[in-house]
Amino acid sequence: MSKGYTGKILVVDLTSGAIREETIPDRVYETYLAGMGLGAYQLYRKIPAGADPLGPENVLGFVAGLLTGTGSLFTGRWSLVGKSPLTGGWGDANCGGMLAPAIKRCGYDGIFFSGASDKPVYLQVGNGKAALHDASDLWGHDAVETEEILTRRHHKKKLPRVACIGPAGEKLSLISGVCTDRGRIAARSGLGAVMGSKKLKAVVLSGTRKIEPHDRAAVHALSRKCNRWATFEIPFFSGKMMGRLGTLMRILPTQTAMDGMLFKMMLSKWGTSSMNQMSVEMGDAPIKNWKGSNTDFGPQRSMGVNPDLFRECEIVKYHCYACPLGCGGICRTNGHYTETHKPEYETVLALGGLCLNEDRDSIFQLNETLNRAGMDSISAGATVAFAIECFEKGLITAADTGGLELGWGHTEAITALIEKMIRREGIGDLLADGTRKAAARIGRDAHHYAIQAGGQELPMHDGRGDPGYALHYAVEASPGKHTVGSQLYYEMYRLWKKIKHLPKPDLLYFKNSKYTADETKAICSATCSKYINLLNGSGACLFGAFLGADRFPLFDWLNAATGWDKTPEEYLAMGAAFQTLKQAFNIKHGIDPRRNKPSARALGLPALAKGANKDRRVDLDKMIRDYWHLFGWDQDTGQPSEDVMQYLLVGETAN
Repeated sequence: MSKGYTGKILVVDLTSGAIREETIPDRVYETYLAGMGLGAYQLYRKIPAGADPLGPENVLGFVAGLLTGTGSLFTGRWSLVGKSPLTGGWGDANCGGMLAPAIKRCGYDGIFFSGASDKPVYLQVGNGKAALHDASDLWGHDAVETEEILTRRHHKKKLPRVACIGPAGEKLSLISGVCTDRGRIAARSGLGAVMGSKKLKAVVLSGTRKIEPHDRAAVHALSRKCNRWATFEIPFFSGKMMGRLGTLMRILPTQTAMDGMLFKMMLSKWGTSSMNQMSVEMGDAPIKNWKGSNTDFGPQRSMGVNPDLFRECEIVKYHCYACPLGCGGICRTNGHYTETHKPEYETVLALGGLCLNEDRDSIFQLNETLNRAGMDSISAGATVAFAIECFEKGLITAADTGGLELGWGHTEAITALIEKMIRREGIGDLLADGTRKAAARIGRDAHHYAIQAGGQELPMHDGRGDPGYALHYAVEASPGKHTVGSQLYYEMYRLWKKIKHLPKPDLLYFKNSKYTADETKAICSATCSKYINLLNGSGACLFGAFLGADRFPLFDWLNAATGWDKTPEEYLAMGAAFQTLKQAFNIKHGIDPRRNKPSARALGLPALAKGANKDRRVDLDKMIRDYWHLFGWDQDTGQPSEDVMQYLLVGETAN
């Protein structure tokens, strides 16, 4: 019977070269779905405690979601999973593009690598056939070059899909990721370094097998309804007006619950760069390594990142697989590269406001450079901001930087420093592993300027503006991630429309109420974590989910694809199981969940003296305890009970 998933994974031992298929029982899918959930199930069982993330015992998985290829919309995301060399615990990275259906068309829900090759190799997979090939001629090529070479080499009847590392992954940068589609990158957790440590240059997928849902007609009927919401448009503001809207939102003492349809229209017009100036003005975007504010990067300076300036370079919209929205874009600029992906909001603000860089063209150039190198732009920008502050404080000097005079807004120095990081040249070698490692090597007070959680650099959403972000930065198994939850996300998910006992936010509320820890906020945060797990297990896009659960029929799609008859409450329970297993993974590998709090500065310690987040502090202690309690974990340690773990392992024995 067709169920949307294939029921099989491909397992590759890079040490011996052995390749085999493994059948996954239905009960595993009914506990974790596929995608990142299946990845968590495999990694918890297969990676022994204490394994070196850059050693052969680590397991690296490429996994596709259960709904990918079934005819559902917004379900073209794939996940990369492994033990993170950046944090030492659970690692994952999520990416769009066209790779997710390619995994399933090869006949698998995931491809898992263990061991390590003694020479560069790449894996080629077709319809149930797989082989390792020598990649010595590819080693040293950037990610776009590698993809072009392998596409030409293996293009027969069907265009193959390629995922690969660039020089950053080859050089084991702990802030490196894995690239596909000429610049889409699974960037976070440092998993590109895991791929590099295994001498695995690329994965090439060219399968043609059909992906069969249980009831394709029902899936398509649901998709048609969703598509009406996804493509609904009305005339919208200019980019300049978005900044003014952010100013208005900053000034008002109240705010309204956000309907994701507003954000959808912003995404449709500009992509994620729609938020550039708006976020600066309203205090969502951290500025000047988190010690500045909108007053340091005000309208005159932030005009350089006006969303209209990025949109005017767009020559064609970029759509990920099964996406009716198309928030990406292929652009042309006056820079070195004739065509490039439009920079995302995170990239623009990490390389822009965080470093006080207002040069749009440099951001385009650095975005392409980092994508080709396979380096995370969030961590790269955060590390540059850290280095600038260390230079400002005299902790590093021009003698350390090879003559670079680092400073806020010094575009040429920022560009040169990132190029050094990619090459691991001079000061770049020290910085290529992120802020926590760099601060430990520099010593003295450097750790105060390394803004991270659990070793991972924080993204461009300020928890002092929305404490929900700060909480999720602290409590997620892969800390410091913005794509999980916040108070804003809960409002846009609209899950109370499907699950009646969940809290419904007030339409209008005072901003100060966001900072009071209470049971309602804990329920909202825990629900966000459960729901994102379902999205990641399904291969679904966060932006589709922002349409709202009454417009984005995730639960109904899952039932139609699998033939199950589960309620939304039962699906959220699956999300809770997934969250618990990732937490248990961290504890198994010696991670103390209490030590994943964001850096003090990011919590308002000390508080800013001016700007949008003036005098705002976030006290996470009660929030964290309440959150852990709702998952049934120990409130003091965050540790799941043995009874819970036995249930989660669905009868299996962990290593």
